[in-house]
Amino acid sequence: MIKTWDNQYVNEVITLWNKEAMQDGYKELTEKSFRDIFLANPYFDHETAFVLLESGQVKGFACGCTGDDLPLGTVAGYITCIVLSSDCKTNENYRLMLNKLEHRFQHLGKKQADILFFNPMLLPWYIPGTPKHEHNNAPGVPLDSTLYPFLLSQGYIDRSRECALYLNLAQFSIPEDIIAKEEKAATEGYRVELFNPERYSGVEQMLTGFDNLLWQREIPKYTANRVPMVIAAYERKVVGFAGPVIRQDNGRAFFTGIGVHPDHEGHGLGSVLFFKLCEAFQSIQTEYMSLFTGQNNPAIRIYEKAGFQRVKEFAVMRREF
Repeated sequence: MIKTWDNQYVNEVITLWNKEAMQDGYKELTEKSFRDIFLANPYFDHETAFVLLESGQVKGFACGCTGDDLPLGTVAGYITCIVLSSDCKTNENYRLMLNKLEHRFQHLGKKQADILFFNPMLLPWYIPGTPKHEHNNAPGVPLDSTLYPFLLSQGYIDRSRECALYLNLAQFSIPEDIIAKEEKAATEGYRVELFNPERYSGVEQMLTGFDNLLWQREIPKYTANRVPMVIAAYERKVVGFAGPVIRQDNGRAFFTGIGVHPDHEGHGLGSVLFFKLCEAFQSIQTEYMSLFTGQNNPAIRIYEKAGFQRVKEFAVMRREF
């Protein structure tokens, strides 16, 4: 029997998650973190979350979300998770849960189901081979999960692969060729350092060079509030950024992105910004950095040069109805 969400299932779903989802690397849930991720999320909908019951016991949990204001939100519903108890982990039960999510999306007028990093319900996971260092979001379906081959069998296409990378900052140092690159950029009039509003201006103008609404909304807030930000500047105008530089309570580095205005590309500023960002995190006793990027993104070479290691792969998936 499958039922739509009721808060009476909270404790059983947490128990299920901590037994089954953790096998795929996800972080354990507490009542607080469950509420923060799911129930308190503004996109949570009781009609888009389901439990599978057997003899009155919770054996499965599936959750999705929708929102016209989300990226692709006018046409797509997002699948957040499908978790089954090991004694009920059959294709038939996966299919029952998946069908519930898809039918709900269709009822809301959506044309496709997506599993990707735009999902506002962020699922933290542990980085393999570390002392429970964690990343704050799963950007797709883990390739080593049982859910991944099932979704392929149901017509979901593997649209791209996201590669998760990890760096223990205790092992980081800036190599000589990056130092040389920074010195060469300096001879061309560029400076890479922490943003100082008394010295530099033009953050908003720089951000108009990117097709990234998140950056345009968030980066000026950080600089206005004097949150540390590594910037590249030319003639006292900001032409690139990396950051913000925030150490999370769990020791992880938090940053939104790295960008160089198109008019100032070709001077090696992107790689210098990234290495200076790592250095800035190291200077505030941040323990580690983690990020994900497209498997074929040439920037992976820069990350690996800094010492990042590939630790996990995720598939971004879609099925059109």
